[in-house]
Amino acid sequence: MPTFSIVSMKGGVGKTSVTLGLASAAWARGHRVLVIDLDPQANATMGLNVEKPLFTINDVLADARPGIAVEAVEHSPWGKKVHVLAAERALEHRNTVEGRHSSLRLRASLASLPRSYDLVLIDCPPSLGELTRNALSASDCAVIVTEPGFFALRGAEQAIEAADVIRSSTNPLMRPAAIVVNKARPSVAEQRMRIEELRESYGSLVSDQIIPERNAIQQAEAAGMPIHAWDSPAGTELAGIFDALYDELTPAIRTMEKQR
Repeated sequence: MPTFSIVSMKGGVGKTSVTLGLASAAWARGHRVLVIDLDPQANATMGLNVEKPLFTINDVLADARPGIAVEAVEHSPWGKKVHVLAAERALEHRNTVEGRHSSLRLRASLASLPRSYDLVLIDCPPSLGELTRNALSASDCAVIVTEPGFFALRGAEQAIEAADVIRSSTNPLMRPAAIVVNKARPSVAEQRMRIEELRESYGSLVSDQIIPERNAIQQAEAAGMPIHAWDSPAGTELAGIFDALYDELTPAIRTMEKQR
C-alpha cells in the first residue's frame, strides 16, 4: 500500500493543493485512494467535501491502538473509491511528544487498513512537529512542496533533513520521492532562477511538473470538487499536470515494491 507524505517546512506553499491534485488524479483513473489529513487546519478535509465526521484522526491518535484507524475512515462525496481520515482543530494538541513511541502512533493505528488502496496520501502540517514525524514514520516516500521564491532552496533542504532524521530513527526505508514546485509564474525571471537553483542542488529529484498559479485550484477546492471535474481551460491544464505528476511517482512505487 504505497504511502506518501506531502510535506513542507513553510506554510502557504500549496501543500494541500498538491495532495488534493494527486487524489484527483487517482479519482479520475478509478483508483482507490485514502487521504489522511494531519493538518489541524483541516483544509484537505474541507477540499474533499467531508463535513461533520463521526471520528477524526485526532481520535485515532488519542487511542493509537493497532488498527483503530479503520473505524474513523470516511467516504468522500468525490466518489466511493475516495476515502478520508478527517482532521479537526483539536488535532493541534497532538503536535507535541506524547510518550516513548509518540512518533509511531499513526503507523500503529494504520496496521489493519485494507490493502486494497492504490495510494495513501498524508497531508502534513507545515512544520517538523510530532504530527509530521508520525506521517513520515508511516510513509514510504515524502513529496516535498515548495514555492519558487527566495526561501525555496532552504525550505527544500529542511524538508530533506527532516526525512533523513526519520530514516535514521523510526523508518529507514522512507525516502524523498520528489520536490514539487507549486504556485509558479514562469514569466517571472526571479522564479525561473529559483527553480534553476533547486535543479542545480537536487537534480532529478525536482519534478518536471511545475504547477502554475491558477485560480481554478482554489475554486475547485472551495466547491469540494476534484480538479479533474472542474470544467475550465485552467482546470484541464492542471488536471494534465497532476496526471503527469501521478505518473512520475509511479516508478517510486515500483521501486518500493521491489525493495519489499
